Amino acid sequence: MVIRSVKLTNFRSHESFVLQCNPQTTTIIGENGCGKTSVLEAIYEALQGKSFRAVDREIVRRGAEFYRVELEYEDGRKVVAIYDAGLAKKEFLAEDKKSKRLPKKAKYPIVLFEPDDLHLVGSSPVSRRNYFDRVFGQLSEKYNTALLRYNKALRQRNELLKDEGVRQEDLFSWDVLLTRHGAELAEARRGFVEEINKRFTEVYRSIAENEDEVLLSYESSVRSESEFLARLMADFPRDSLLGHTSFGVHRDNYEFIFNGAGADGSASRGEVRSSVLALKFIEAEMVVSVLGRRPVVLLDDVFSELDETRQKCLVRNFQENQIILTTISSQDNLANCVALEKR
Repeated sequence: MVIRSVKLTNFRSHESFVLQCNPQTTTIIGENGCGKTSVLEAIYEALQGKSFRAVDREIVRRGAEFYRVELEYEDGRKVVAIYDAGLAKKEFLAEDKKSKRLPKKAKYPIVLFEPDDLHLVGSSPVSRRNYFDRVFGQLSEKYNTALLRYNKALRQRNELLKDEGVRQEDLFSWDVLLTRHGAELAEARRGFVEEINKRFTEVYRSIAENEDEVLLSYESSVRSESEFLARLMADFPRDSLLGHTSFGVHRDNYEFIFNGAGADGSASRGEVRSSVLALKFIEAEMVVSVLGRRPVVLLDDVFSELDETRQKCLVRNFQENQIILTTISSQDNLANCVALEKR
């Protein structure tokens, strides 16, 4: 599927903006703060049903009552997302049908590459969890559902724990939900990480051109529902004092291992960037393998963070995908150009 155009109305700084897309590569050029990333954000929303960086009320242009995104594919099909700020209500229109959420069949896979992703190796456990949740959630609707239900149960449990008079039996129903969906998430994460590691070193070496070995390690204390439930019950006195749940898959961590040691302390900047590039290429491969579709690739100002060798590697590996990229330099122009001015 190829995107033909995207129209934005009251989306962040854009009162009205239209992007005509090239089937291969479209480059959006402009200074920082001119709204380049917002265009990619709008495309992401139309393809995935949500923003990758904010909630709806933060997206509406200041002073506006709504925002609208209309994406048209090459075959003429359209997806429209409309958010009414006054009613705090979002609606999608796909194949002439309205719905509160973007239907699964209307979603289209994306590989999103942001500058912060290049710092993934040394980022916080929260950032790495969020990153992989987004990747795995796109590959599996079941994973996405389990994550939403786990987070809902966690919020409810934490709210109860803030009450000084809370009893352990008050938490039981939420504990059951937390352990059920938590164990499901842990199992799925192990499976996805195992798939990544089958190709990680090979793809990394094709970029770095050396014999180093890289590995993604998934660290979780959750092994089964029964063990998780027992731990929650045992930790109740501590959690009630803290006012939050101290154990669970929301504490999981991912670590990059470089030649047997943590990459954060042993890998050079170039080696770290090669590892992240390899991860992106594998993500695209997994999308094709699992979903049977070649993803649209959104590159948000990453060329300025990569040397020429890795820039060429990025383009070469995604040459069969439609690419929409942003940059501040016309020297990175690969194809169809759209220039944005700072507002």
